[in-house]
Amino acid sequence: MNKLNQEEKDLLDSFENEEWQSVGDATRLQQIQSYAKATLAKDKKITLRLSSLDLEAIQTRAIEEGIPYQTLISSILHKFVTGRLVESQD
Repeated sequence: MNKLNQEEKDLLDSFENEEWQSVGDATRLQQIQSYAKATLAKDKKITLRLSSLDLEAIQTRAIEEGIPYQTLISSILHKFVTGRLVESQD
């Protein structure tokens, strides 16, 4: 098993002590369920070439999100083709 850092230990302890409460946001739940269905409904395999820098950035972002990088790529593509990927207004 992987060793947890202090922040991860604190989060796990907090969760196990039932200190977390659901926000009960039905819209967010539907959105997450939609992402899960889209991610799980994989019926085609593709090969994709990316620059090393782009792949490393995607992998880093996936780690931050707590998901596999392939899932992140699939999610980004799904959001793009459904018109839900929007430019940041930074």
